[in-house]
Amino acid sequence: MDTKDLLKKVRKIEIKTRRLSDHIFGGEYHSTFKGRGMTFSEVRQYQFGDDVRSIDWNVTARYNEPYVKVFEEERELTMMLLVDISGSELFGTAHQFKKDVITEIAATLAFSATQNNDKIGLILFTDKIELYIPPKKGKSHVLRIIRELLEFESTSKETNITEALKFLSNVMKKKAIVFMLSDFIGDNFEHTLKIASKKHDVTGIRVYDEKEEAIPNLGMVQMEDAETGELVLVNTQSKAVRTGYAAHYKERVAYYQNTFTKCGSGVISSRVDESYVKKLLGYFKRRG
Repeated sequence: MDTKDLLKKVRKIEIKTRRLSDHIFGGEYHSTFKGRGMTFSEVRQYQFGDDVRSIDWNVTARYNEPYVKVFEEERELTMMLLVDISGSELFGTAHQFKKDVITEIAATLAFSATQNNDKIGLILFTDKIELYIPPKKGKSHVLRIIRELLEFESTSKETNITEALKFLSNVMKKKAIVFMLSDFIGDNFEHTLKIASKKHDVTGIRVYDEKEEAIPNLGMVQMEDAETGELVLVNTQSKAVRTGYAAHYKERVAYYQNTFTKCGSGVISSRVDESYVKKLLGYFKRRG
C-alpha cells in the first residue's frame, strides 16, 4: 500500500470512528471506566445543599464562614489494545474481513479514550509479539495506531493468546483498561488470563464470520488452514464431517466465553456483518 492510499484509508477510518466516539461512545466510555479515585481540586464558600461532611474546618475557622473542599475524579487511565493479526483474521465472506472490523473497533475505542484524555497503547500479536507501541495521549498517537493496524505485516500467521497476555502482564505494571480483539481460535489461555484479569480490567471482543460456524454441503473441497497453510481435502457431503466441525467450533466459542467470564473479564461477540456499534454500546450500558 503506497503512502497516498494509506493516508486515505487512515482518514476514512478516522472520520467514521471519530464520529462514533464523539457522539455515542465518549460519555458511555467515561461512565463505564472510572478514574483512580477523587483528588482535591479547591475550596469554595459553602452553598445551600452542600454536604456538611465536605466542610474544610481549618479554612472555615480562618475566614469565620463555612468553606467546603471540592474534589474531582482523577480521570487519567491507560487503555491497552491487544490485537490479533494472525492469518485467520484475513477471512470474511461479507463486505469486510475480520481484520477490517477489528481495526474499526480498535480505532473507535482509541478515540473514545482520547476524548477522556486517557493514554492508549497497542500490542499486535500472532503466536508472538509483532509490535508494541507504549501508551501515550493525543490524536497523532491514535492515528499512528490506526496506520499500524492497517499497514503492519506480520511475520507469522499462527495465534498464541497466552503469549500476548504474558507480554501485557510484563509491560503494564499499573492497572489498565484492556481490550483484546481476536477471533479467539485458540485455547489453553485460562491461566494467563486469570493473572492479567487480577491486575487489569480486561474485555475480550470476538469478531467472527457466520460462514465459520458451519460447513455447507459442497461435495469434495480443498481447504486451506489460514494459520498453518496446510491444504486438506474435505468431504463436505459427509454429515459426520459437518457435524464434527460445527461441534468443534461451538467448543472453541464456549471456551472463550466461559474462560473470560470465569476470570471476571468482559465478553463481547460481534459478527462481521453485524453492527459492532450496538454491541459495544450495549456492553458499556450494562457495565455503566
